[in-house]
Amino acid sequence: MDTIFAQATVMGRAGVAVVRVSGPAAFEVGRSLAGSLPAPRQSAVRSLRDAEGALLDRALVLCFEGPHSFTGEDVVEFHLHGSIAVLRAVLRYIGEFPECRLAEPGEFSRRALENGRMDLVQIEGLGDLIEAETEAQRKQAMRGLSGKLTERVEQWRSDLIRAASLLTVTIDFADEDVPVDVSPEVAQLLNGVLKSVDEELAGVNAAERIRSGFEVAIIGPANAGKSTLLNALAGRDAAITSEVAGTTRDVIEVRMDLGGLPVTFLDTAGLRETEDSIEKIGVQRAVERSSAADLRIFLSEEGEDLIVAPEPGDIHLKPKADMRKDKAGAVSGKTGEGVSQLIGDIQSILSVRVQDAGLATQERHRIALLHARESLISAIAMASAGPDQYDFAAEELRLVIQALESLIGRVGVENFLDEIFANFCIGK
Repeated sequence: MDTIFAQATVMGRAGVAVVRVSGPAAFEVGRSLAGSLPAPRQSAVRSLRDAEGALLDRALVLCFEGPHSFTGEDVVEFHLHGSIAVLRAVLRYIGEFPECRLAEPGEFSRRALENGRMDLVQIEGLGDLIEAETEAQRKQAMRGLSGKLTERVEQWRSDLIRAASLLTVTIDFADEDVPVDVSPEVAQLLNGVLKSVDEELAGVNAAERIRSGFEVAIIGPANAGKSTLLNALAGRDAAITSEVAGTTRDVIEVRMDLGGLPVTFLDTAGLRETEDSIEKIGVQRAVERSSAADLRIFLSEEGEDLIVAPEPGDIHLKPKADMRKDKAGAVSGKTGEGVSQLIGDIQSILSVRVQDAGLATQERHRIALLHARESLISAIAMASAGPDQYDFAAEELRLVIQALESLIGRVGVENFLDEIFANFCIGK
């Protein structure tokens, strides 16, 4: 197997730049550069020199002996001064070793998976942690990385294997009297797993929303102050505002951290009939994006008919509170009146929607759980039909276990791996 290397920190000038080397020649490369290596899992400062003995840098060096490393292989890390020139010199030197090559995106993590250091759900959690922008995303990613979903799957698997073994005993001794009726325990085990799987499935949508973020659309008639409100929420001039109706032609997006939740606010074109071909496209996009949004803020007068109808849970406010005597139920992006209350209302609504978020966070997880559930329901029906159906029930349980093992990456996930690791940086 090749020895791989890459910069593990962000490109460009920095206080520190880390170069990681993993594979059978990692220690050889490390000794060639540093002269000697510290004991595994300890650090030491070394002078790094090229083949002619020229000093490249003074660096902190760490090494990890496989399989007790991130990748499960021998690993050496060089913590360099964050100079672009130093980094290039060290990478150039390592690349001259015939057994070394530059790592592909996510290849260090892929080797961790292949060497049993992490399962696929943990790898996905690691990817989510790297991409996390908000506190809610960080916490959710850490649950995946720490193996919480894997622990739950292992418990399901244990219960399913127990149920299958009970059914198999009955099948093997079909011509003899089995002293104990196994059907009550089998039913209890299978129904318990089904209940837990259903609970996990119910939380997938909320978990996906934490991972990808919510969209909140600000909609209303032309010149209702939507862009001004967006600017107030963003704390900057994200959208052009004017007294001329129809100024906003396209959907303007502003991504924010709202109470730890990732939220993208959408400023949309004013909803009105128009003969302007460009504005008409903007209105159509406004309808499409607002219809797909997780939450809509309507800025309009009471009883005003709009192309988009409010849905349960949407927020309705009167526009331009600064120009009203009765400011109840109104908001103004110009003066900030009602903006804090609006932010609090949005946070409350979205927080309720994610409170039941499960450990399964991705579409791949949902599909695997649905496949497991389908076979599990069949197994329950067959097991309840009596001993004549136990062999079919046992086969369905094998399919349930297979679906769950695909969830954590033990079987049948080869088609997903390239896509998953393509989203990682090269040094990870």
